[in-house]
Amino acid sequence: MRKFKAGWLIIGSVVLLGACGMARANEMTPSVSCSSLLKMQLENGVLSEAADVPAGQPYPMPGGFGPPISLTALPAHCLVHGEVNHHKGADGKDYGVKFEMRLPLAWQGRILFQGGGGLDGIVNPALGLIGAETKADSKSALQRGYVVVSSDGGHQDHGPFATDGSFGSDPESRTDYNYLSTKRVMDAARKIVEQFYGRAVEHSYFRGCSNGGREGLMALERYPEYFDGVIAGAPAFNLTHAAIAEAWNTQQLAAIAPLKPNGEPDLLQSLTEADLKVLVHGVLEKCDGLDGLKDGMIFNPEACRFDPSELTCKPGQTDACLTQQKIEAIRKIFDGPHDSTGKAIYSNWPYDAGDAAEGWRVWMTGAGLVPSINVLIFPSFFNGLAMAGVPPKIDIFKFNFDTDTARLAPSAADINADSSDWSGFRKRGGKLLLYTGVSDPVFSAVDLIRFYKQAEERNGGETAVQGFARLFLAPGMNHCSGGPGLDDFDTLAVMQDWVEKGKAPDSILATGKAFPGRTRPLCAYPLTAMYDGKGNPEDAASFTCRLP
Repeated sequence: MRKFKAGWLIIGSVVLLGACGMARANEMTPSVSCSSLLKMQLENGVLSEAADVPAGQPYPMPGGFGPPISLTALPAHCLVHGEVNHHKGADGKDYGVKFEMRLPLAWQGRILFQGGGGLDGIVNPALGLIGAETKADSKSALQRGYVVVSSDGGHQDHGPFATDGSFGSDPESRTDYNYLSTKRVMDAARKIVEQFYGRAVEHSYFRGCSNGGREGLMALERYPEYFDGVIAGAPAFNLTHAAIAEAWNTQQLAAIAPLKPNGEPDLLQSLTEADLKVLVHGVLEKCDGLDGLKDGMIFNPEACRFDPSELTCKPGQTDACLTQQKIEAIRKIFDGPHDSTGKAIYSNWPYDAGDAAEGWRVWMTGAGLVPSINVLIFPSFFNGLAMAGVPPKIDIFKFNFDTDTARLAPSAADINADSSDWSGFRKRGGKLLLYTGVSDPVFSAVDLIRFYKQAEERNGGETAVQGFARLFLAPGMNHCSGGPGLDDFDTLAVMQDWVEKGKAPDSILATGKAFPGRTRPLCAYPLTAMYDGKGNPEDAASFTCRLP
């Protein structure tokens, strides 16, 4: 039994000194000018920009579903843009792996590779933002003295929500997306670091969520010597089968959806927000108290034995219940996809408090003006990457779970990061931190638990694996963030302490705007946060990490 102790390591912002000042002992300053980097010779690569950015210069950032924000707490740094592996694709288009680097003038000897998302195709700002909250004073790895690098995965996206999979027609670009772009960019980034600071990287980290989590696991499996620590959130490690699950979910919802004037199913009206709130209320009534406290969060999801039929409308009942048709759709979704013989194709899904949140609905049914992301992204994935343009094309609404499933098998070996043999990474002393939201509608938390247990079997058992790899579940959290949970936690500080100080994380302190003022420990699986029955229920110190 492990008692969570209150308190948290606060890493202060890097203090930038003037040109005449003296850097602190653990800081390294540039040995050449930023602009001189443009003269570098990179193997199979070129730099297009190397510009000084002064401290505090506002940086505009999109605000997701909210208003845009402007980051103002960035340190003085050198901004670099470049490209490696530029080539003419088999389809006649130009391809290459574009990347961005930000090198702080007060460097701590660390580099962070910032993973992508979706089908990539976008060079996201290489800032290394920490936690779920994006606001003007957001903390970042760049502030902490890290060099940060990001890439587009080997192609430029031209669709909404990073959904353009047409690059799959070029085998080289497909390979870059699948696993090779991380190595290409990291090789270039290390050389740029050595040129700029006159010193080699001391510690290398990877942090990504969703497809970024898959990229981290892929690097761990294929290039175990590249990173000292890998943080993989909601990793798309089993991507082909998760995509099949999304087709399955879409078809279950389409079967109960009214039709639009154009004849397409209106997924937004299949399970409405009100329907899903009825579902979540029933789940909380059944499972919320299993961790010792009814607080709107389910910290013991594996003990939750919820049956949606309990919500079936009785004769004459119209409120706080669901029709039999909707109950069956919910049951089929949460049971996961099966073929016609009843054989499971993917894992089932946990019932949780976040199954009515916007972050759940936007993937499944769509939310507001945003259509279902499943319908946007997965047809492109199937026909662009998984099938690599091989006819006939797959219609997500007509996916055949007997015959089409097998068609994805040839691509699985290259795109899935599902090797549970982590021996190479373990032997070189690497550390892996996995996390996911229990209410993730994209990649099932149950599937990640299954994968982690499989890794235990192949890597010496639970104790041996926890020496270098740990899994954390965030109740109520949707895909990477959001939902009625505590989705703001600092995995980078935890990983840095683990790698550099040998402090393995038994728990991670979590907060979130869904529950202002509340703190909880996210416990290393299979432990879970249990209320002690005394003390402030809003304080993490009142919870113990233990086997449920």
